[in-house]
Amino acid sequence: MSSHSLFEGYTILSCGTLRPELDYLKGEGFLDADRVLYTAPGLHETPLELEKQLTRQLVNAKKHSQEIIVVYGSRCFVDSVNPLRSIDDLIRGQAERAHRIQAANCIDMLADATQRESISSGKKVYWLSPGWLLYWKQIFREWDIGLANETFPQNDMALVLDGLGVFDEYSQNAPERILEFSDWMKIPIEPAKVSLQRLRGLLSQLAAIS
Repeated sequence: MSSHSLFEGYTILSCGTLRPELDYLKGEGFLDADRVLYTAPGLHETPLELEKQLTRQLVNAKKHSQEIIVVYGSRCFVDSVNPLRSIDDLIRGQAERAHRIQAANCIDMLADATQRESISSGKKVYWLSPGWLLYWKQIFREWDIGLANETFPQNDMALVLDGLGVFDEYSQNAPERILEFSDWMKIPIEPAKVSLQRLRGLLSQLAAIS
C-alpha cells in the first residue's frame, strides 16, 4: 500500500457528529478511503438506535471493503441491558476486520486530555465539536429543560474544539444559532481553535496495522 493511498481498501464508518471533520479530510485528499459511511449524529443518547444503525452500516461497509475503521469512542455506547457489553463487543459481533479508533469520544479525537486541560485554563468546560454546534437540536432532542438545567450550568462555559472555522462562520453569518444554543445551555459558548492533527494520527494508526 503506497503512502499516497493510505486508506485504500478501507471503509470508514463514523458517527455523523464528525462528518464536518471527515468531509474536510476527504476533500483535502488525506482520507482516500473506498467509502465513508455515517450513522446519525448523537446516537450515544439513544443506545438502541445506535446499535441498530451501527450494525446496519457495518453490514454495508463489508460490501465495499475488507477493512473497516470505526470512528466511535469507547464511551459512546452503553448497553442498558448488559452494561459489561462494550462498543467493541458490538463491532466484533458484526465485522471481524473492523477496528475502532482509540479514543474515548469525538471530543477526545480532536484534543486529548492534556490538550483539553491546557485549553480550559482551570475552568470547568462542557466540550463541543463543530458537529455538536451544527446538530445540537438532533443530539439533544430527548432532553427536557430540567435535564439541561441540571447538566450545563455546572460548567463555566462551553468550548467548541474547532479545526474548521465553523464557529467563526456561524458568528458572522448566523449568530442567532449560537445564541439559541447558548441560551438553552445557559452558559456562554466560545471557540477553541485546534488542528486536526490528532484525528489524522488516530486514523493513520489504524490504517498502518494491517
